Amino acid sequence: MAVQQTGEGAHAGAHEGGCTCGDCPHGARAGHRRAVAEFLLKRDAFAAGQGLPAAVAHSASASRQWVSEELTQSAELVAERRRAEGRAWLTRLWRRTAFTVWGLVVVLLLVQSLTAIGAGWTAARTAGLLAAFAVAVALTAASWFHRARGGAIAPVIGEDNRLSTSRAVAAAWVLFAAFSVLVLAGRLGAASDRTERDALISGLELARGAGVVTVLAVVCGIAVLVRRVVGTRVLGQRLQKIRADRPRAADLLTDDSGRGTFTDIQYVAMSTVALAFAAVRLARRPDQLPDLPWGLAVLVLISAATYLTGKYAEGGRPVILSVVRAREAGDLDGPIRTGDDIEIRGAGFVPPGAQSADRLSRMVVRIGPVNVHVPLVPVTGGFSNPSDTVLTVPVPADVEPGRVEVQVVTAAGLETNRCTIDVLD
Repeated sequence: MAVQQTGEGAHAGAHEGGCTCGDCPHGARAGHRRAVAEFLLKRDAFAAGQGLPAAVAHSASASRQWVSEELTQSAELVAERRRAEGRAWLTRLWRRTAFTVWGLVVVLLLVQSLTAIGAGWTAARTAGLLAAFAVAVALTAASWFHRARGGAIAPVIGEDNRLSTSRAVAAAWVLFAAFSVLVLAGRLGAASDRTERDALISGLELARGAGVVTVLAVVCGIAVLVRRVVGTRVLGQRLQKIRADRPRAADLLTDDSGRGTFTDIQYVAMSTVALAFAAVRLARRPDQLPDLPWGLAVLVLISAATYLTGKYAEGGRPVILSVVRAREAGDLDGPIRTGDDIEIRGAGFVPPGAQSADRLSRMVVRIGPVNVHVPLVPVTGGFSNPSDTVLTVPVPADVEPGRVEVQVVTAAGLETNRCTIDVLD
């Protein structure tokens, strides 16, 4: 009995927040959920005015600073647990990708078996199964070699740890083109008649698959170009990028903040429709490359151009429009003095994907030579400060009276323009 209880206790302890079971995600997931629950309770309690020590309760600025520091420490713990969960999720994802690939092979086998009833089994069906088996083996091997990065989906994960829409679409077309060529290769290997072999070889001519080849070239080129565009805009401080904790399927249809975007949705939808049509054409005529009609190919090209244009148009630098003295109800109007709160108005202060507390706490306002961390002001369900358009920070006593410059540094590391204010003694 004692041995059994000891084993159960050790097993339970091994799956706590600091799980040491290698790639086992249970402890990391449980630790993250527990840390999030504790943080939300603490944030809502502070928002309701509860939990403040008596030493700071008499001062609004002191209590605000104390609350911000407490929430920042709790947010760092949540972020650490979230990153651990993301690593554990990626580690076990390669098995899921491998199972999914082989599941699709089984589905193909069932579909071909059902459609063969009455029509009979043909060499094209055998070639299709062999091609699917070859692709599945390649993807499984890729999953194993990239098991720490998500398995077979590792090549479509961007530098920001999100699924890249352009890479995913290009990878889908590459896999389909490879499968189509393998089907023709299988049929060519099984063909015994010279006339049949010549017909299969002619099926690879450009005139037969010009639409598919054109779409493949364009989507692959866009995948490379989008990476270049995003990298250049980030380095040029024209686009803010926050690294995600782990990739999600929704990344293919949303922006960094999780909102659906028209350009990504229409690109994925149109490519999916064209791929489905090309797959049907391949099933109907497995003796040549799918002859994607030019009308459908042009629709895909227009969709790709829309997606690329959207990548050029998104983003922008954060900007300060004005800085004013923050006034509470009942205060008298007056100039900005040391110790007063200032309200910085502008746009783009919170980058997409930086709405979590640990990233909001990284925001800094430079007032002259002094760096002031933006305090977290909790409200029920979130934070009132900082926001994307307004920041409120105190003017520290270390700021010398006179004309000083104010500048915001966002969580992504981008610096805004400078705005000059007058600080009186």
